[in-house]
Amino acid sequence: MRFAPSPTGSLHVGNALTAVANRRFADERGGVLVLRIDDTDPARAVAGGEEAILEDLRWLGVGWDEGPVRQSERANVYADAAQRALEHGAIRDTDGSIRLGRTTLLRPDGSATYQLASVADDLALGITHVLRGSDHRPNEGTQRLVAQAIGGELPEVIHHGLLVGDDGKKLSKRHGAVSVDEFREAGYIAPALMNFLALLGWAPDGETTIMSPEELVARFDLGRVQPSPAAFDYQKLDWMNGVYLRALPPEEYARTLVAYLREQGYDWDPELIAKAAPLVQEKIATLGEFPAFAGFLFARVEPDPEKLGDGQMLPAAVERLAEVEPFEAEPIEAALRDVAEGLGLKPREAFQPIRLALTGSSVSPGLFESLELLGKDESLARLTGSGRGRASGSSDR
Repeated sequence: MRFAPSPTGSLHVGNALTAVANRRFADERGGVLVLRIDDTDPARAVAGGEEAILEDLRWLGVGWDEGPVRQSERANVYADAAQRALEHGAIRDTDGSIRLGRTTLLRPDGSATYQLASVADDLALGITHVLRGSDHRPNEGTQRLVAQAIGGELPEVIHHGLLVGDDGKKLSKRHGAVSVDEFREAGYIAPALMNFLALLGWAPDGETTIMSPEELVARFDLGRVQPSPAAFDYQKLDWMNGVYLRALPPEEYARTLVAYLREQGYDWDPELIAKAAPLVQEKIATLGEFPAFAGFLFARVEPDPEKLGDGQMLPAAVERLAEVEPFEAEPIEAALRDVAEGLGLKPREAFQPIRLALTGSSVSPGLFESLELLGKDESLARLTGSGRGRASGSSDR
């Protein structure tokens, strides 16, 4: 097997799907996966493109057994292949290029075209199977002729479906994130994205969704690979990522969250992030939702005054909370429920203005736990409306 991306930047999820499928196929057959960098066209290459692809593959958990083999370093292989093609019917034009029918194999400057380089490498590297996107299907006939002209046979070729959006059109940025690094930056974790990609265009039974890497390999069936387009369901990916995040042990979840926020440039207190982690693990589907959901812990917010109620609850809460010791979730809850009962308010009616004053939102992690994390001084300052702006010890991104 081989996976052969071009160094044009971060890995598109369509190419990531191809990489995942090849890795599973190679593992299921006990084969070898060769990573080949198709860099014969310098006009398409971008600075750092190869490094970006390698990093994306490593993060995703798709390893390779041989390579990377760079086509830019294999000119002698293509020159030899072109010479064999001349001996089997190819012609040399007056400009020096070598052609097979209408297909150019070698350019006048001696550089190989995609059709020649791809086939020559498959033969020279002993590739037995090629699993690639169906957009390459038009190349198959030409490549088979090229293989015969240079004295070999094309490997067995299997095509999987291309990724499309919910409108049935080829997946692009108009649908949302499309590259591996974009999903990583948005807070998806590699095992979830790997699982999601592995089931696009293939499924063991049409029902199973959450599968370990080992199960994906064990249940892989080449006959179930579909050449028809596969819809990229962003909502399903969100759901799957949430399942994976909730399944993490609490300590690992906290470490993952801290590492993600640091990677994204947040210099928030890692100890406070770790303490907040249990409050959000069951609530958010991606790590990227944390700043909007719990960012109030690190920077003060400006609530809408019109939503803070009739003014009864906040002063009463401040007076009672000032007496709470220790300032922890359980005694905080008891105190606030007592205040609400004394004012004749239902808990939801009473607690909403407190939540808004603290977090700026009607949706947040647990109210009592949030008060504990903010601490007494900060909580009272927010509830009294003093000290608007940056929270003590917090920092912006």
